[in-house]
Parts: sequence; structure tokens; C-alpha cells
Amino acid sequence: MASTIWNAMIIAVRFRAEARWRGQLARALVACLILAAPLAGRAQTPSPLNEWQYSAGVPLEKLFEANRADWEVRIGVGTAFRPRYDGSDRYHALVGPSLDIRYKDLAFWSTGEGIGMNVLQGENWRVSVAGVYDLGRRGHDDPSRLNGLGNINPAPELKLAADYVVSKGFPLVLRAAITRSFGGSNGWIADLGAYMPMPGSSKTFFWFAGPSVTFADSTYMNSWFGVNATQAAASGYPEYDAHAGLKSAGVGVTLVWFIDKHWFMTADGALKRLLGSAANSPITQTKTGAGCNLSINYQF
Repeated sequence: MASTIWNAMIIAVRFRAEARWRGQLARALVACLILAAPLAGRAQTPSPLNEWQYSAGVPLEKLFEANRADWEVRIGVGTAFRPRYDGSDRYHALVGPSLDIRYKDLAFWSTGEGIGMNVLQGENWRVSVAGVYDLGRRGHDDPSRLNGLGNINPAPELKLAADYVVSKGFPLVLRAAITRSFGGSNGWIADLGAYMPMPGSSKTFFWFAGPSVTFADSTYMNSWFGVNATQAAASGYPEYDAHAGLKSAGVGVTLVWFIDKHWFMTADGALKRLLGSAANSPITQTKTGAGCNLSINYQF
């Protein structure tokens, strides 16, 4: 069974390579980078998606496909269904455009990974630095639950990430990412995840699945889940001090369908469980959050 999965992966990669030689600037394995609106903050604003889902397949494409176009451009439109904020039991739908532009294996501008560069890399690994953006949390996202807590303002962030693929024969991808917010929560957050292609992949359909865990410092945790004396007086919530440590754990699935040489569709689904101080916060309405994304995309 395992050899069948990896053969399907190789077939899929060769299929895309042939398409490129016919003039297509595509990235099939990175199709799951798309979705959400405003999409500029998709990968940064807390959501049920695993952090690895924003860049799933990028390291695999390099390992399996030696000949790649210098420029790779993809545009699309997507919709996301997700909680209004971390810990909310109320959901909303978001719709918007998406963009993914990559130059060689050096620079990228992506609604999933942000704007950045691969500063170090090898055949089966890479280290990237990117500027990203967090949309924060507004009281009007849920007035009855967030009144008196104030806003977490939108803020730029810097993300340092590393990906490592075990081997072609066993294409398990390990990913670690550390993000620092400058404004907004003003905190640090770290993600550890792993994913790999699953059975049933073919040259027109393939999918990934894997887990992820998230850690955060006390500044980040108190911004999102803490209640200080002023907030307690204004909101009615009891005072609460959120501690640094494990924030959440989750599992995600990403699927990609090729309609033809240019058009493809993606779907992301994830389940995330808040843990530790995040789970015990009086602001948290539910410890378990789920979300899904759908998109249709065109590759040049």
C-alpha cells in the first residue's frame, strides 16, 4: 500500500512537470495555500487550520520535481467557514481573492505564507523568513461575549519557519514555525506539525493529512485569553491570568483536485482543541473548534 501512495505522488509530480514544459506556471502541491478573507491575514489570524496547511506540499514539490519554471503564478477565489475568534462557539463565512507568486526557490508572495524568502535550503529542507499579518480581534466580532475586553489590534508579524522531508520513499514533512507579533498581542507563538500524502492519490487528485501543536508565551496568551482588572470591571468576566505553554493541538486534511491543466480546486478541513490556560479561560466558549475552506484557482 505504501509503495502505491508514493508512486501516485511521483505520477502527480511528473504530470505537473510535463504541464510546465508546455508553458504552465503551476504549483499543484501547494494548492492548499489559498483561502479566506480578508486573505491578507488568512495564515496569521487564529483559525482551526493547522499551521502546516498554509504551505502544504511546497517542500515535496522541490524534492520530486527538479525542473521548475522561474516564475510560478496562481490566482483564485475562496471561502472559509470558521469561528469568529479563538474559543468562540459562533461561526461566520468569509469570501475573498487569493494570490500565490513564487520566483525560483527564492522569493514568494502568498496569501498563505506571506511575503518572504527562503534564506537557507537543501534538496529536502528549507528555512524561510516572511512578513505576515494578524487581523486581531474586535469587540464587534461578538458583542455579547467580547464587550468590555477591548480590541486586539491588527499587527504585522515576522515568521521564521523550517521544513524537512524525511525522504522520497517516505515523504513525511516536518515543519516548525515561530512567529513574533509587533503590536496586537505583542507575543510569540510556535507551531510544530507533520503531514504526508495519503492513500488514494493520483495524477488528478491527492491529499495530505497530519497533526499540529501550538505553544505561546504569556504575553500572547493574556492578550487572547486573559482578563485583567480593567477588563473584568467592564465585561463582568472574573480576572484571569493566562500562562505560557501549550495552547492547542489539532489535526487537518487538505485535498486538491485538478479539473484540467489550468483549473484546480482545493479543500481544507481541520479540528483544533484548546489546551491549558486557553481552554480554561472564561472568554473561551468552546474548547474545540473546527473549520473548512474551499477554493477554485487558475494556474498560468
